[in-house]
Amino acid sequence: MSNPKLISVQLVSSPNIDENLKAVEKQLTEIRRQFPSDELLVVLPECCLMFATKDHEVREFSEHSKQGPMQDALSELSQRFKLYLVAGTIAVKADDGRHFAASILFNPQGEQLGQYNKVHLFDVDVADGYGSYRESENTHPGQHISVIKTPIGNIGMAVCYDLRFGALFQTMREMGADIFVLPSAFTKVTGQAHWELLSRARAVENQCYMIASNQGGEHKNGRVTWGQSMVVDPWGVVESEIASGEGFAVGEFDRDKLQALRVKMPMVSQQRFQSTLLKN
Repeated sequence: MSNPKLISVQLVSSPNIDENLKAVEKQLTEIRRQFPSDELLVVLPECCLMFATKDHEVREFSEHSKQGPMQDALSELSQRFKLYLVAGTIAVKADDGRHFAASILFNPQGEQLGQYNKVHLFDVDVADGYGSYRESENTHPGQHISVIKTPIGNIGMAVCYDLRFGALFQTMREMGADIFVLPSAFTKVTGQAHWELLSRARAVENQCYMIASNQGGEHKNGRVTWGQSMVVDPWGVVESEIASGEGFAVGEFDRDKLQALRVKMPMVSQQRFQSTLLKN
């Protein structure tokens, strides 16, 4: 049997959920056409079904955990196309009136295997047309680290701004991660400077595959995202990438290569530092 395919989907999502679902379905249809019988792990970008101008607009469409039309639609897609699907992020209600930026892993039967809520929130000023981002005003920070065991491999989940915080990835590696998944919506300014650098670094320093799926283009709300979605191997080699616009990049999960690298360079057993997630 061939190695599982690792697929990073790039979108240019809009504020319209139905439009975005059609765009996702289009990519999955083409992926299955090219790989009709392969085992697939497909990662969608952040805000895959709702790319709004303001976070409070996203909150209006937030859903309860494990119920709601967006989750139902994503479950149906994973089941119809028979693949593991990391559903970018959607808004899932938090108890304080805000929402979580939730990344949900579905299996080929359409079941939710786990949910990761974005831990690090994007409260920064950027020299772009949008200027100021204050994600925490409407988004509640996640309180847990998620590494989910699957037949393909152990999947460590992160989202966008998390990429800048290496301790999260180190902890996921210590928890047994083989593959990092990173749905993102990096701005053009920050992406041009750091997207590839950080994506490759997180893969190398933790000896894991990285599926980095970004929004990539000019959106209907005027924001511009960087793109360059990619699949990186544990040696830091970019196996495949896509520049801008909709499409996907494809790599392979080679467990033998992964294990051989970790045996030759046993970084986890040599690590002398530990970090702890601070609860908000």
